[in-house]
Amino acid sequence: MAFYKLDTPGHSVLSLDAKSSLWDSSRPGTAEGWKPFIGTPAGNDYETSNARPQYPRPQYPRDTPEPSPALPPDTPKGPPGGPPPDGGLTAWLQVLGGYFLFFNTWGLINAFGVFQTYYSAVLLTDKSNSTIAWIGTLTSFMLCASPITWGPVFDMGSPRLLVVFGSFAVVFGMMMTSLCDKYWQLMLAQGIVVGIGGGCLFITATSILPSYFSSKRALAMGIAASGSSLGGIVYPLIFSHLQPKVGYGWAVRVIAFISLVTLAIPCAVIKPRAKPPGRRKIFDTAILKEVPYEIFNLATFFGFVGQYIPYFFIEQYAGDHGLDMAFYMLTFLNVGSIPGRILPSLLADKYFHPLHVLATCTGCATILAFCWIAVQHSTSGLIVWCLLYGFCSGAFVSLQGAAVASMATDMRTIGTRFGINMFAGALGILIGAPVGGAIFPHSWPAAQIFCGVTLACSTISIVATYVVWQRGKTGGHSKLGG
Repeated sequence: MAFYKLDTPGHSVLSLDAKSSLWDSSRPGTAEGWKPFIGTPAGNDYETSNARPQYPRPQYPRDTPEPSPALPPDTPKGPPGGPPPDGGLTAWLQVLGGYFLFFNTWGLINAFGVFQTYYSAVLLTDKSNSTIAWIGTLTSFMLCASPITWGPVFDMGSPRLLVVFGSFAVVFGMMMTSLCDKYWQLMLAQGIVVGIGGGCLFITATSILPSYFSSKRALAMGIAASGSSLGGIVYPLIFSHLQPKVGYGWAVRVIAFISLVTLAIPCAVIKPRAKPPGRRKIFDTAILKEVPYEIFNLATFFGFVGQYIPYFFIEQYAGDHGLDMAFYMLTFLNVGSIPGRILPSLLADKYFHPLHVLATCTGCATILAFCWIAVQHSTSGLIVWCLLYGFCSGAFVSLQGAAVASMATDMRTIGTRFGINMFAGALGILIGAPVGGAIFPHSWPAAQIFCGVTLACSTISIVATYVVWQRGKTGGHSKLGG
């Protein structure tokens, strides 16, 4: 039996004898009995065109293992030191250290309302509320903006250096604030020095915990963040009780001494798990191409525009409307924020994604901001409102870090990621309180609507972050230009 070449253009038929070596008739007549067809085309015209190219197998040196299969694109690269231990004495000591870092950073920011009231009534009577608000705004801005510089320092394995420098700056800045009696002096001491020191402490508090916790990450960060609520309660009470007795200067110095003592704890216990191996980039620009992360930065911007307006002006609001216990309204806000830092974080660890809980709490804060317009004649009603708003707004700071960490594609750059995200928040703070302070002397409802609209924009952005992030996980594009 033989096959013959057909002179048909574009086709080639092989010449094959029945007893050719290409045919093994001794094997069973099953699918396994057929050898691969590797005959030679009949005719020189088709040999080159139809020959299958043979690619040589890559050779590896004996001491170099073959590359392993790539991990899924959404698998985060672990932090230096291996998988987080999720507990243990050292891990929980980091939570304790983070608690006092928050106590002396956002705790001072949450307490600024008492300084705002004192400055406008006694120390800086020739300045408007909007102008005075720039002191607290500058403190907040520096606290949130400077981590974009400190984040890479943290990633290189130097958190204790940041804690020591930041502690010195916060204590020194508050001591200098106690000597100030002019606006520019307060801007320099309380605004810039305390703000820069707070930035060193804050980036450490938010970045150290993800390397020690995974399944309990949101809870650990929530417990640490509740320190800011306690600071927002303790510092105003100390100032208001001491200032009439010992004067403004010594009241502020007592606050500085408390900061000195409490900051000694994180200076002693903060410990990186391991220094990152080898050299790394000072700034990884690939982070800026992650679309969900960029949308979340937008959410942080809008959230920080509106969130702190009540913290800065709630005392003056109560006073302007003739309500009792005006001074304690800021305290009630911070009391409500204590469970607001912890309970939503617990839900984010056990039942829901951090973005789900954050979107829900920010949405509730949006509704409460609009409801604030109706609370004008009832002291008890305003107290309840402060507790509820404190709870809902408290989740923003505690879950912000957990949300960033949950979307991180490389945990070795977590400090840089937090730094960029907080810089977006800094731009929001730079706008929120001064704009609110410029609006409310003319119209409290307008300032309250401004607060509500910005929080609504933040809620929408958080939802959009989750949607885009999920699409990226299921095969869609989640990077700019990707």
